Amino acid sequence: MNPTTLTKADFMSDQEVRWCPGCGDYAILSQVQKTLPTLGIPRENVVFISGIGCSSRFPYYMNTYGMHTIHGRAPAIASGVKICNPQLSVWVITGDGDGFSIGGNHMIHILRRNLDVNIILFNNRIYGLTKGQYSPTSEFHKKTKSSPFGTVEHPIHPLSVAIAAEATFVARAFDTDAKNLSYILKRAHEHKGVSFIEVYQNCNIFNDGAYRHITEKTVRADRILYLEHGKPMIFGKERNKGLRLRPDASLEVVTIGENGITENDILVHDETRKEASIAFLLSQLDYPEFPVPMGVFRCIQKTPYEELLEDQITACQEKFGKGDLEKLFHSGDTWTV
Repeated sequence: MNPTTLTKADFMSDQEVRWCPGCGDYAILSQVQKTLPTLGIPRENVVFISGIGCSSRFPYYMNTYGMHTIHGRAPAIASGVKICNPQLSVWVITGDGDGFSIGGNHMIHILRRNLDVNIILFNNRIYGLTKGQYSPTSEFHKKTKSSPFGTVEHPIHPLSVAIAAEATFVARAFDTDAKNLSYILKRAHEHKGVSFIEVYQNCNIFNDGAYRHITEKTVRADRILYLEHGKPMIFGKERNKGLRLRPDASLEVVTIGENGITENDILVHDETRKEASIAFLLSQLDYPEFPVPMGVFRCIQKTPYEELLEDQITACQEKFGKGDLEKLFHSGDTWTV
């Protein structure tokens, strides 16, 4: 089938979607299925790989190739798929528990290696599949089935980890913001190197309304900062609030028109900035002290891992010739068992 003629229906499998009614996963699935036809990729060149969790049922619902794999190990399996088949468009679907608890180590290494894969982390700040225990991203003092008196763990910031691990594309959206999510998915596909997308996703059964305080339409303009490359970081219903960089390299919220503040004082977003300190500062911001940033935090160029590996293999073959597995088995000291 000509990829230019594909529609959302072509990416919908015949499997019954079995998430809880009202789950934010539906919105993310729908947006991925709507966006993929616009990328011009044949379905046979698309692979979705997941670990374990509610979000990890995703490959069943995509009419593409896919693998529902091992808890926390989706990055490792995706690495093997991409290295062996560089032409494939590989997408990793994971959650806050799968990706940053048992899978934290695997996540760090796929990010730092910069394989050309796209990672979508569904962050609902709870373990949903196992029925409501706190996760690595749950708020401090969050009361759950596994923390009835409130968790005493401070939450991890997934984007901060991704930036610290030197991921070359880092972005954030929330489940029901179709426009921004579609834009980020397209940008992730276009990027050559690892793409990490955190999606704020509502679990209406075990953590309903986790992000309602920022995503409700009535408050969104005052509590979300949409990052736009080359534009000042301005937000608010009146478009009169912004972020300014202090002399001590910290960020503060200021009001344009007060105390002599003008638009020229507002920090301009540069997603291509090689040095990652500003992107890291943005990844730490949270309401109520700050607006919550959405959009592309960082997008820099670095040769993908699989290309470097292929170049190394080619160079070795040119220097030493193609290997002979039979000779390798019988080289050096051998013995019979």
